[in-house]
Amino acid sequence: MNSGIRPAALRDMLFVCAALVIVLTGIQAASVILVPFLLALFIAIVCNPLIRWLMGWRLPQWAALLVVLSVIVLIGFLLAGLVGQSLTDLTRSLPQYRQQLSQQLGWVIEKLALINIDVDRQQLMNILDPGAMVSLSIRLLSGLGGMMGNIFLILLTVAFMLLEASSIAGKVHLALRDPAMKLRQIDRFLAAVNRYLAIKTLVSLITGLAIGVLLWALNVKYFVLWGVMAFLLNYIPNIGSIIAALPVIAQVIVFQGPMMAALVSFGYIAVNTVMGNIIEPRWLGRGLGLSTLVVFLSLMFWGWLLGAVGMLLSVPLTIIVKIALESSDEGRWLALLLGPERELERELDISPPPRANED
Repeated sequence: MNSGIRPAALRDMLFVCAALVIVLTGIQAASVILVPFLLALFIAIVCNPLIRWLMGWRLPQWAALLVVLSVIVLIGFLLAGLVGQSLTDLTRSLPQYRQQLSQQLGWVIEKLALINIDVDRQQLMNILDPGAMVSLSIRLLSGLGGMMGNIFLILLTVAFMLLEASSIAGKVHLALRDPAMKLRQIDRFLAAVNRYLAIKTLVSLITGLAIGVLLWALNVKYFVLWGVMAFLLNYIPNIGSIIAALPVIAQVIVFQGPMMAALVSFGYIAVNTVMGNIIEPRWLGRGLGLSTLVVFLSLMFWGWLLGAVGMLLSVPLTIIVKIALESSDEGRWLALLLGPERELERELDISPPPRANED
């Protein structure tokens, strides 16, 4: 019996790969248009529950929309001014960071030399360069700021999306030739996406505020900038909090010493532990997680495809793909592969083997 791959199956697989390459190349070429649209879609999904809440107080839809957009513009301009000034000061301070770090490392190298451990100062400076630690933060915020240059177009798109939000579900049903609304997977998908993004944004906002207040109380410079970074990177589980904390800890070590850096590290761990392991699972449930490997790969993939904004939205975009796969029987197996190990154990009803009694 021939156990090799059939030519027809191989041909189909090559066609799928070729089509995927063409689609991804087209998306990357159209990123100038696609990225503002995705950002507008993200803002619209997050704001939709607030619009409904305001309309529940008998406010007309246009008035609720005007209130929400006005708040977004006001907060956006305030944060843009504060974060922009902080980024400028931080970029100018990098040479001073390097000088301070070089002096502190000189003391460490001298102590290591006393116990016959020779370390090259320049090599250690290259490894612990604070410029490298904050470069990712600056690039992410600069990329997002570049998109905010199209703020009028984005807000106009958000307004039209929110005005059409109530009819989107019906249009999707009709587009899929389901006028009788029998495909309940569509409703579950749309509801799950709205719920995930709204709750995740609220959790991220609380996390950013908590980090900002913590750093302000500890007299850490640029606490508004680091609070915004904590808010944005909280959309990336597992590694987002680490990326947000590293430049802050580097800054505190240089200017306020190791003891204060340890206190800041403890504060970050406490905030992210409470929000990530207690509050967020209770609000979201544990069915929307991603494995750590998938989080890291999605960060690289969406960053390559859509730039800095793609990195910030990488996990929400991947979660939306996972929710869509879970909504169909054919794609549930792939959703399990994207999820963490605990979801696979729950699906297969795998329990850890009992431990042997130790005398």
